[in-house]
Amino acid sequence: MTKRAAKRGAANRDVAYRGVSRATIRRDEARYLMNTYKRPAVVFTHGKGSYLYDDRGGKYLDFLGGIAVNSLGYSHPRIVKVVRREAGRAIHLSNLFHNQFQGLLARKLAAWSGLDRVFFTNSGTEAIEGALKIARAYARAQAANGSAPKTRILALTGSFHGRTFGSLTITYPAKYREPFMPLVPGADFVKFNDIADLEARFDSGVCALVMETIQGEGGIFPVSEAFWNRARELATERGAALIADEIQCGLGRTGRAFAYQKFKVLPDIVTIAKPIAAGLPLGAILANEVFSSALSPGMHGTTFGGGPLVCATALEVLKTIEDEKLMKNARERGAELVRGLKELTGRFDFVREVRGEGLMLGLDLSVEGTPFVEAALERGLIMNCTHDHILRFLPPLNIRSAHVKEFLSKLESVFVETPRPKSIGAESAKGAAKVATPPKWTPAESRETAMPLAAR
Repeated sequence: MTKRAAKRGAANRDVAYRGVSRATIRRDEARYLMNTYKRPAVVFTHGKGSYLYDDRGGKYLDFLGGIAVNSLGYSHPRIVKVVRREAGRAIHLSNLFHNQFQGLLARKLAAWSGLDRVFFTNSGTEAIEGALKIARAYARAQAANGSAPKTRILALTGSFHGRTFGSLTITYPAKYREPFMPLVPGADFVKFNDIADLEARFDSGVCALVMETIQGEGGIFPVSEAFWNRARELATERGAALIADEIQCGLGRTGRAFAYQKFKVLPDIVTIAKPIAAGLPLGAILANEVFSSALSPGMHGTTFGGGPLVCATALEVLKTIEDEKLMKNARERGAELVRGLKELTGRFDFVREVRGEGLMLGLDLSVEGTPFVEAALERGLIMNCTHDHILRFLPPLNIRSAHVKEFLSKLESVFVETPRPKSIGAESAKGAAKVATPPKWTPAESRETAMPLAAR
C-alpha cells in the first residue's frame, strides 16, 4: 500500500468514526459500560478555548472545566504543541530509569508550593493513598522502643478525597462509603471548622489530619484561618502530618498557586491532580523533607505516574499559567463573577449565598439545583450541582470578561425561565459540612480494629 493510500484509508476511518450516530454511541455505552454515571443525551466531540461543541454543532460555554481539570480551556496551542512533540518521542518510560522532565517538574512544583520533594501518581485518589502511606510510615519510624505507632487518621465532615479504599475511608458522605464497608480502620471525622471538636479528637494516636483547603464536592466551603492554624499547632505538637488536599482548589484556581498560601503556615504534605497536565492523567504528592524521609526505595512506586509526555505537558501548563498571568486573571475574573452572582441574590429569593475564592465558586440555593443545571445545558451553558442545592462553577483560568458576562446572562435567563424547583429541607439547607456531628472516638476502640464511623 502506498503512503498516500494509507493516509486516505486512515482519513476515511476517522470520518466513519466521527459519523457514528448519537443513538449508536448511547446504545453501546448502555450495553458495554458499567453503570456508574448518569449522563445527559448530549455527545461532545471537541473544544476550543472556553467552549465545547457537540455532535450536532451545538456550542456550550464551559463553566465546569471538566470539574476543575481544564484550567487552560480546550486545545490551547502551547499544550497541543507539547503533546504532539512528546507523543512522537516517548509516551512512556519505566520509572526504573530517568526521563527528561520529572526532575524539572518536581523542581517547579517545589518552588510553587514551598515544600521539598515530589512523588508523581496517575490521579488524585492515588495521591491521597500515597500521602496516607507516608504519614503511617513516618509514624512507624518515629515509634520508640517497640511501642505501637500512631495510626489514626482524621478528616473533616463534608470531605471528599477520592474513591479508592483509603481515600474513600476519609470521604464523609455515607452514600459513597457504605456500599463498600468495611473500609480502612482507624479513621475519624472532625466537625468542619470546629476547633473544639478538633482538639477533642486530635489525641496522641493521630498520625495525620487530612483536609481540603476549600471543600469542593462538599459545597465550596473554605477552611477558616483559625481552624487551619490550630490544626497546624496540634499536628506539630503530636508529631502528625498535616495533609492539604488541593486536588481541586490548587494550581492557580483560587488566584494563588495553592489555596493554603493565604495562611502563614505550611502543611507537611500536599496532594494535587486535576489541572496539572491539562487533562492527561497525572497527580502528585508534595512533602517537606521531614515526612519525605519516611520513604526509601521499594516502599512506594507507580507504573505510569510521571511519564515523559505527561510531565512535559504539566511543565507547559505551569509555565503557561505564569506567562499568561492566569492567577491574576483568576482573581480579577473571580471578583467580576462574585459581583454578578451577588446581584442575582437580590433578584431571586431562592439564591442564598455566594462562596469561594478566585474561580472556584458556589451558589447556595434554597431550592433543588439540578433543574437549573439541566436547563442551562439546553441553553449552551455547562455547570453542575453538588449536595442537591449548590451550583458549582469551575471555569478555565483564562476566561475573559466577555465570558463572565455571557455566563451571567445565560444563568439569569435560566433562573427566569425555569419553573421554580422544589424547596430543599431545612437540614439540607444548612450545608452538608455543617450538619451531622460525628460520634466521639474513644481510646478504648482498638486502633487496629476500629471501623469507620458509618460502620459502627
